Order: sequence, then C-alpha cells, then structure tokens
Amino acid sequence: QVHLVESGGGLVQPGGSLRLSCVGTGFVFNRYGMRWYRQAPGKDRELVCSVRSNGTSLNYAESVKGRFTGSRDNTKNTLYLQMNSLEPEDTAVYYCHTWDRTEEYWGQGTQVTVSS
Repeated sequence: QVHLVESGGGLVQPGGSLRLSCVGTGFVFNRYGMRWYRQAPGKDRELVCSVRSNGTSLNYAESVKGRFTGSRDNTKNTLYLQMNSLEPEDTAVYYCHTWDRTEEYWGQGTQVTVSS
C-alpha cells in the first residue's frame, strides 16, 4: 500500500527558509516520478515542481522559480522541497504526490505559513 508522509512545515517569517520532506513507502520509490503541489485557502491546488526518478527537477511554477528546489534521496525513499526567500503568498498546505498507471497517491499535507 502506497503511503506518503510529509513533514517540515511550520511558521516562518518572510524571507526565511524551510525544507519539506516526504517519505514514500509501499512502492519502489526509485522507479517513480514525484511531485510537490500546494493549495492555498480558497484556491485550487497547483503544481509546485516535479522530480523525476533520477532526481532531475522540472516544471517549476513561475512564482517559485529561483527560490524553490525539488530533490530526492532514493536511498532514503525521501522527496525534498527546499524553499528559500519565502513570501506570504507561499502560505499553503504542501502535498507530495505520485502516480502509477491506474491511481494517484497523495500525502496528508504539511502546512506552511509565511507571516511576520
């Protein structure tokens, strides 16, 4: 059974940094692409970035380019999102995601709040 668990969210001041983690179990982690999404209050869920099985990151949302970096450590079955220069507009619940031929899988999300 696929299980994704995010951690690392919290309250941070504008300009600060956070690193989110997502541990995946129940599947062969190093064979699957992964994605980070976020959903702010009253808004649709949006793609933040993708990370291929080999660690290449791509498809960054315009609003996070140059500030966020997606990565993974396949030896630890862990996906990361390094977030720098955080802005109040980055406040959202952040989710990790993966998929196979028939299903999509989501973690429970971790709250990131950027506020002074």
